[in-house]
Parts: sequence; structure tokens; C-alpha cells
Amino acid sequence: MSQLNGEYPCTMDAKGRLIIPAALKKQLSKAAKNSFFINRGFEKCCILYPSNEWATTVEDINKLSDYIKREREFKRYFLRGAHKLSMDTSSRILLPKQLQDYAEIKVDVVLLAYGNKIEIWSQKQYDKMLKEQPVDFSAMAEEVMTKRRDDK
Repeated sequence: MSQLNGEYPCTMDAKGRLIIPAALKKQLSKAAKNSFFINRGFEKCCILYPSNEWATTVEDINKLSDYIKREREFKRYFLRGAHKLSMDTSSRILLPKQLQDYAEIKVDVVLLAYGNKIEIWSQKQYDKMLKEQPVDFSAMAEEVMTKRRDDK
């Protein structure tokens, strides 16, 4: 599993292309082969997965049952709008128009890399998300991380 990290302000061109910053590109594994999958995020952003990480994610999703309505709906919602993207020789990817519209991406973009994925935010939505951060991040960390430790 990749361990991507960093926050990268970027600009999308008029054709919907976005350059993957060199510092982020260096973090990608050779197994990704300069290809990605993109889909809608849980919040108003897009999620970019290196292709090798997408394969692992889809493997987990496919373990859900088509016979259980809630699981079937989750699979459908999670996978809708997913596209395969390839990085060109200029390190650019082309964001699909419907995903640009979903995430309200116009020109100014923030790439937020963590774990095995990269969130693609419009600068406006990213700033809004940051303003809505929890009042007590320390309490949230205690709740979430203590639960994770107890589950192991």
C-alpha cells in the first residue's frame, strides 16, 4: 500500500488538464504505471487512486453482496462516475467533465494526498471544508484513535 502525503495547490487548464506535481509524482509506486482511477469523493471532491491501489479498493468493494440492498447501493454509488486516467508525457491528467462539475472544480485546485489516495478539491470547496473543521480536534482524535486501538 502506498503512503502518499502532502497538500499541493494546482491550476487546471481550460481543457480540464491538471499537472501532477513532481513532489507527488515521486511518491507514486512503479506499480501505478502512471495510470489512475478517479471517482466521486464522499465530500464535494474527487478521489484519485493510483491504478494499483484502485485494484485493491475494487477488490474490497466486490466482496459486498449484490443480494443485500444496502451493499448493492453502496457499490453502485461508490463506483459511479469512475474513470481510468493516464498521465501524459507532461505529467498531466484530464479530469472528466462530469466529475469537474460534481466537485465544482474550475481553475484553482488543491490536491490532498494521504494514505493510498489523492483528493482533488476546488480551492473554494477546500477552504470551506477547512473552515468547517471540528471545534475540538483533540476530542475527535481521542474518540477515533482510541476506538481503532480497541478494535485491534
